[in-house]
Amino acid sequence: MIQSRTHNCNELGIGDAGKKVTITGWYENLRKVSKTLGFLVLRDFYGCTQVVIENESMMETINGINTESTLSVTGTVRERSSKNPELPTGDIEVVPEKIEILGKCIYNELPFEIQRSLEADENARLKYRYLDLRNPAVKDKIILRSRIVSELRKAMEDQGFLEITTPILTCSSPEGARDYLVPSRLHEGKFYALPQAPQQFKQILMASGFDRYFQIAPCFRDEDARADRSPGEFYQLDMEMAFATQEDVFSVLEDVLPPIFAKYGKYDKASKAPFKRIPYREALEKYGTDKPDLRIDLTLTDVSELFSDCGFEPFASGNVIKAVVVSGFEGTRKVIDKLCADVEVVSGAKPYWFKVGENGELAGGIAKFLQDRASDIIEKLGLSKDSFVAVAAGNRNQAYKTGGTLIKMLGELAPSHMDKEAYEFCWIVDFPMYEIGEESGELEFCHNPFSMPQGGMDALINEDPLSILAYQYDLVCNGVELSSGAVRNHDPEIMIEAFKKVGLGEEDVKAKFPAMYNAFCYGAPPHAGIAPGVDRMVMLIAGTDSIREVIPFPMNKNAQDLMMGAPAAVEQKQLDDVHIAIVRNEENDN
Repeated sequence: MIQSRTHNCNELGIGDAGKKVTITGWYENLRKVSKTLGFLVLRDFYGCTQVVIENESMMETINGINTESTLSVTGTVRERSSKNPELPTGDIEVVPEKIEILGKCIYNELPFEIQRSLEADENARLKYRYLDLRNPAVKDKIILRSRIVSELRKAMEDQGFLEITTPILTCSSPEGARDYLVPSRLHEGKFYALPQAPQQFKQILMASGFDRYFQIAPCFRDEDARADRSPGEFYQLDMEMAFATQEDVFSVLEDVLPPIFAKYGKYDKASKAPFKRIPYREALEKYGTDKPDLRIDLTLTDVSELFSDCGFEPFASGNVIKAVVVSGFEGTRKVIDKLCADVEVVSGAKPYWFKVGENGELAGGIAKFLQDRASDIIEKLGLSKDSFVAVAAGNRNQAYKTGGTLIKMLGELAPSHMDKEAYEFCWIVDFPMYEIGEESGELEFCHNPFSMPQGGMDALINEDPLSILAYQYDLVCNGVELSSGAVRNHDPEIMIEAFKKVGLGEEDVKAKFPAMYNAFCYGAPPHAGIAPGVDRMVMLIAGTDSIREVIPFPMNKNAQDLMMGAPAAVEQKQLDDVHIAIVRNEENDN
C-alpha cells in the first residue's frame, strides 16, 4: 500500500481481528462518551473505519485536532461489541497506539458540514468544492462519471472506432453559439477560438481516409447555464463514420448506450433497439416538443375545429387548440390551479381545463363554453366519467409549447400515466433544412448547416426551401436531448447551393470553411455522425436534476469558477503581449 498505509478505510473485516494496521484518512467526527472513551470515524476515498479512543492521553491528542484534518492511525484491529451492519467495516474497530497528523485543518468551523453539503448554498459548495467532493454522496457521482466514460470508450473501440484527439486552438466558425476567443501573441489582431465541437475536424478525418472516429471531446460555448447545460465547457461522445447512412449511426448508439444506462443507471430498464423514430413535425403535433418524454403516455389532440368560436376568446377562429386527456386524474381544485399557474410560468401562456362529471356532463373550468358541443367533444376525445382535459391555445408555436408543458407536468401528477423507473430513448428525425429566423425574419439553417438535404441538389433547386427536410436527427432520452447528428453534406456543389439559400455565396463558403471545403474537393466519402453529451448522459444515469452535480469542477449559473476565481483580471503586460486594450463601458461601470 502507498504512504505506509496497510489498508484503506473500507476493507478491514472480522478476519483482520488481532492484526496491527495503519490506516489514513480524514478525521470525520468524534463521539465523545467520557474523558477516557470516544469513538472517532476516519474516512478516506474508499469508506470509513471506527477508531476507539480508550485512554485520557489519546483523548487529549484528539481534542487538539480539528475535524477534516488528515490522520495516520496505527493500532490493533478488534471485533466490535456493538456492530454496525450498514457499514462494510462495521464488525471491527481499531484501537490506536499512535495517531499522527498528516495534514492539519486550521479552521475550527467549516463552511458546511461535509456529510450535509448537498443542503448548503450552491455557491458555497462551488467555492469550497474540495470540501463538497469529500461528501461520499457527491464523490460517488464523479466516480460514476469515470466508470461511464471508461465503458463508453470500450464500447466504441469494440465497434471498431479509433480514438483521435482534435485541436483545442482553432479558428472561429459560425456554429450557432458564441465562441471563446484566444488572442494571438505572434499574429497581432488575430484570434484562435476554442472549438464549439470538433465538427470540421472529424469531417476532415473522414475525407482523410479514417473510417470510424470517436473521442470524449471537450467543447466550449459561451452560453447561459440551464439545469441540463453547463456554461463554458462540456464533454461529448463525438463520433463520425465514413460510407455511412443515418441508420448506421442509429445502429451503433442503439448498441452502445442501453447496456451502459441499464448497468449504471438509477433504473435498470432501458429501451432496446430499435429506438422509436418520430418525425420532427409529428413530435410537435403529438407531444408539443421535439424532446418528448416517452415515459409519459399522454399526447396532444388537435381540437381546433371542435372548440373554435365557442364564445371563449382564446379559442377564436385561427388559433391552434390542443387538448390533453388524462384518465384517472383526481387532482383537487387547488392542485389544478397550481398546475395551471406552473404551466403558465414555464410556457408563457395560460392553459385551460374541464372534466367529465359523475353524470357524464362537462364540468368545471371552461365547461360552460362547450356545452352546446359536449356530445361531440366526449365522442371525439373518448372521454369517460373520470376524464380530465387540459387545453392549450394560441398561435401554433405557443399551443405546442403550452401543450408540451402540460404533458410533462400532468405526467408527474398522474403516476398511472408515467413509468418513472425507466430510460426511454427515441430518435427525432426529418428536421426541416431551413426555417425563418425569429429575430432576423430571414431564411436560416434550422440546425446544422453541414447536413445533407433530403433530395440533394434536385430538392435545393426545385422545392420551396421551407419544405425541404434534412438528414438530421436528435437523440432524446426521458425528455432530455442528448445529441444532434446528421448525414453530412460531403458534396461541394450541393454545399454551395445549400448556403446560397441563406445568402452565402461560393466565396463565403470557401472563406468560412476553407479546409473542409478544399478537402471535399479531393473526393470525400458520404459520412454521418453524432455527439451525445457525456455530462447529460451521466446526469440521467445518476438520476440528478442538475448537470453541475456530475461535473468535478463546474461553473455556477453566471459562468464563474468561484473556487479558482475565474474569470479574473490579468496584468497589463499580459494584455500587451497579445495586443489587447480594454475599453471600459461607462454604462456598465455605473
